[in-house]
Amino acid sequence: MTASLAVWDEFVSALPVGVLLQDENGVVLAANRLASTLLGDASARDDSGAPLPSCAELAAQVLRTGSPLTIPVVLPHAQVWADYHPITSRSQVLVLLRPVQSDVPHSAGLLDALTGLPGRALLLDRLDQALIRARTQGTLATLVLVDVHRMAAVNAAHGFRRGDELLAVLARRLREGLRADYTVARYGGDSFAVVAEHPDGSGEAVAERVHELAGRAVRLGGARVRPGVRVCWVTSDGDAPPHSVVAHVEERLRT
Repeated sequence: MTASLAVWDEFVSALPVGVLLQDENGVVLAANRLASTLLGDASARDDSGAPLPSCAELAAQVLRTGSPLTIPVVLPHAQVWADYHPITSRSQVLVLLRPVQSDVPHSAGLLDALTGLPGRALLLDRLDQALIRARTQGTLATLVLVDVHRMAAVNAAHGFRRGDELLAVLARRLREGLRADYTVARYGGDSFAVVAEHPDGSGEAVAERVHELAGRAVRLGGARVRPGVRVCWVTSDGDAPPHSVVAHVEERLRT
């Protein structure tokens, strides 16, 4: 066992990516040399220049959703992709820091493989841009989160392949049923998000349309299944940062 641990430590140390293990509060439990070199004592920002949420907030978000999160991070001396992977059985988060040598490549790894929709990193970028336009042009930006709360039952009754099929159908319905200038993204394993910009209003009409599209029955094989969705939203004039907007909608979705 001691020899195996030594080999493992040597392997992790030699990886071309930074490796961090954090607990549910964002406290670093272990890190390889590259991770320590990349992070140092510097404060990290996203690629828009805004400060990132705290380590505790990011760890809590990843463990709460149970799905990976990728964030472009700009440090004073480096630019990296930070990939957060939940280890839910141990309430820990594995963080991989992938350095890049030039501008953060927005085309790399930002689309969800199953649905073809933007993933969470691209969603945050789109939300940030929408909030900037709202703040500077006097418009509004609405973020809608859609929780498919019967996914576990669908997977148990019909299998995971049918569950993936259900998610793909919902993604297509949302993409085709909403305005082309809205962003439809896969937010987590069983949730979607929509970013909409509009000149006035509360955003309720957008949320109602999203609920209508996502709540329709889907035929899986020979069965007709209603996915069971819950929708929450928040509308901002651009004063709040994107992570605050996301946290607010998440809180509403949990209550």
